[in-house]
Amino acid sequence: MKVIVLGAGVIGVSTAWFLRQAGHEVEVIDREGSVALETSFANAGQLSYGYTTPWAAPGIPQKALKWMTKPHSPLIIRPDGSLYQLQWLWQMLQNCTVSNYTRNKERMVRISEYSREMFVRMERDVNLPFEGRHKGTLQIFRQQKEVDAAKKDMAVLAEYGVPFRELSPQECLEYEPALAGVAHKLAGALHLPKDSTGDCHLFTTRLAELCREAGVRFRFNCHIERLETAGKTVRAVHAGGERLQADHFVCALGSFSHPFLKQLGLRVPVYPVKGYSLTIPIVNPAASPVSTVLDETYKVAITRFDERIRIGGMAELSGYQINLTPARRETLEIVINDLFPDGGDLSRSTFWSGLRPMTPDSTPIIGYSGFDNLTLNTGHGTLGWTMSLGSGKLAADIASGIQPEIRVDDLGLNRYR
Repeated sequence: MKVIVLGAGVIGVSTAWFLRQAGHEVEVIDREGSVALETSFANAGQLSYGYTTPWAAPGIPQKALKWMTKPHSPLIIRPDGSLYQLQWLWQMLQNCTVSNYTRNKERMVRISEYSREMFVRMERDVNLPFEGRHKGTLQIFRQQKEVDAAKKDMAVLAEYGVPFRELSPQECLEYEPALAGVAHKLAGALHLPKDSTGDCHLFTTRLAELCREAGVRFRFNCHIERLETAGKTVRAVHAGGERLQADHFVCALGSFSHPFLKQLGLRVPVYPVKGYSLTIPIVNPAASPVSTVLDETYKVAITRFDERIRIGGMAELSGYQINLTPARRETLEIVINDLFPDGGDLSRSTFWSGLRPMTPDSTPIIGYSGFDNLTLNTGHGTLGWTMSLGSGKLAADIASGIQPEIRVDDLGLNRYR
């Protein structure tokens, strides 16, 4: 059958790849001039299978109030003037219970672990270099209370057989020697050896090249206007002034899924959560991170590429505007200067921001939409690349009528009813 994928970020391209592998005729549409030019362009560079944790968690409302009084808060909430923002925040607060956190954590770990397997299969089967490293993630804690709070996450990791190691400050140096000068500032750490790193934009670009070689067609600079429906069936998509028909459609529009699908009467609770990053050329490899370091206090990740350092993080709820706020850059500079002050040249850094598509329960929406031939693959938050191949394979299987390899009945839009 013919399938049209809406959106050419890492989620859309991954879905297109698996659809084509299943034998379908596939076309991908995007408003940008190439793949991965929005949210997937300059993310933190982590494949954080082990660091799969819902934002909506017990104690978060109290923490949020404290964070918002700090000058370098990991969370910034600015009213965008919409009722939708308030509704989304209320839904998120309702997920900040122990039972909901446990349920959402299980869903997220399920998707992430499946995605890890898909990455293993892909690296085995195709040549897809993306400056990848398989040296794990080091999550550092500056306070003992952060160490104590991580115990619950460790229990879930153990339940799913995800390997980890709890470290003392000095043991951190086994994995990140350049932290020697700041070990005295740490209370402990968690090492996740099976996590990986790499350049998401490079990965998506090269996966798109493989898609083209396999016969996938891409339409760029093509504004997606609306879906034409008849009853519970999507007949066509109107894009770039054309009416494009297909047998099946996949919506992978990230943060823009909510306003786009609202025209169909679908309430897709995906809100844009702005993140920021700095990309810094390396001048001293020995003083740079080896892999990824997650600073739990600032909620910032520092990742090593071949010749660059990427530092990214923070969560700003302020609507759809993308602007580069100097205060957010200052926060990123404080963290990199504190942990790896001699690794890169900040004077030559590149500052970027993008919109992460976040659901109130932190779990992506994969599958059911309410329309017979419309599959959703959106709402991955900060874990879009981490979950990309797993959710792409799941969405492709659902669209193809193939029984997925893992449970998916609780991942669709119907869970919000």
